[in-house]
Amino acid sequence: MTNQIVILAVGFLAGCVITALMPFASRGKSAPKGSAGKRSAVMSSAIEQRLSQGPQFVCIGGGTGLSTLLAGLKGFSRNITAVVAVTDEGGSSGRLRQEWGVLPPGDIRNCLVALAEDDNSLNRILNFRFDRGELEGHSLGNLILLAASELTGDFNKAVEELNRLLAIRGRVLPVTTETIILHGETEDGIFVKGELDLSAHGSRMKRMWLEPSSAKPLPKVISAINSADLIVLGPGSLFTSILPNMLLEDVTRAIRNSDIPKVYVANLMTQTNETERMSIMAHLDWVASVLGEMPDYIVANHTPIPDDYLRRYRERGAQPLYLSREEERYLERNDCAIVSADLVDIKDGKYLRHDSKNLAEILMRIARDYSENNRHG
Repeated sequence: MTNQIVILAVGFLAGCVITALMPFASRGKSAPKGSAGKRSAVMSSAIEQRLSQGPQFVCIGGGTGLSTLLAGLKGFSRNITAVVAVTDEGGSSGRLRQEWGVLPPGDIRNCLVALAEDDNSLNRILNFRFDRGELEGHSLGNLILLAASELTGDFNKAVEELNRLLAIRGRVLPVTTETIILHGETEDGIFVKGELDLSAHGSRMKRMWLEPSSAKPLPKVISAINSADLIVLGPGSLFTSILPNMLLEDVTRAIRNSDIPKVYVANLMTQTNETERMSIMAHLDWVASVLGEMPDYIVANHTPIPDDYLRRYRERGAQPLYLSREEERYLERNDCAIVSADLVDIKDGKYLRHDSKNLAEILMRIARDYSENNRHG
């Protein structure tokens, strides 16, 4: 009981502090007086107008891949809806899910931070992780979401409140507010349950599903898909971030019935255990199988990974992902357009990530080309 009181108290108090500070943080430094201040206000207004007229993006996934994508897209549009998987079982999110029955907040927290105007300051606050005592391992942002959920009595309302308070460029939605669990069967007949178990067997997976099978997505998720200008699948963990969203039949049906382009963003590397030895085409086959059709575009990296980073990742069983010429020919025959680009970024001098700006520019170009062709067609 003591542990629960401490967690809620910390989450509530931190949320109050951030709520009080956000109006000042979103404005940044006070504008200079006189003509310089007027020019600054005009510039801010022009930027806001440009962002408000940006395409309607729906980005589906979870984990680091989705938040990386959002960090780049927010520079081109504020009409962004991030649809986040809620099957996470690891770390702080897993503990809160088990102890409190709350949906896992970690990926949602990361997406909120990525879409915030001042993501560096907010990142330091919300991603602060306690390293001792009863709160050890918990991130502050997760506790704030938990406290908001307890106060509102509804996880979705808690997320909506954080969307509003943080004045983010877009919105973040859990794909569903129902408690769902991933299930799967491997090629050798082993049945697995839960995200962690499924991730450990992902590269040998034969089929996967959600329980309960009757789970429904949030109506706002379907509404966002129906009004989107571009639907983006990935980047992110195939079996534990992207596909769990698409295993909800109403989500898949809405994507499939939409006439706007669907884009799959390939990962830079395979993932230890989950997608070991899987090619880009093997990833895409799973997406197409669950979706019921091939995406219209695939965006893949063509830049070599620096040798020292490649060696480090290979030691953990990961391999770089590139399209082979044979795969390119297959995709061309199946009307899947290929966008090959320099997408490698090194974060904090040690992590491979997608170059969020280059990726966002590619997606903007696809959305604009489709809009122009549609207008003139």
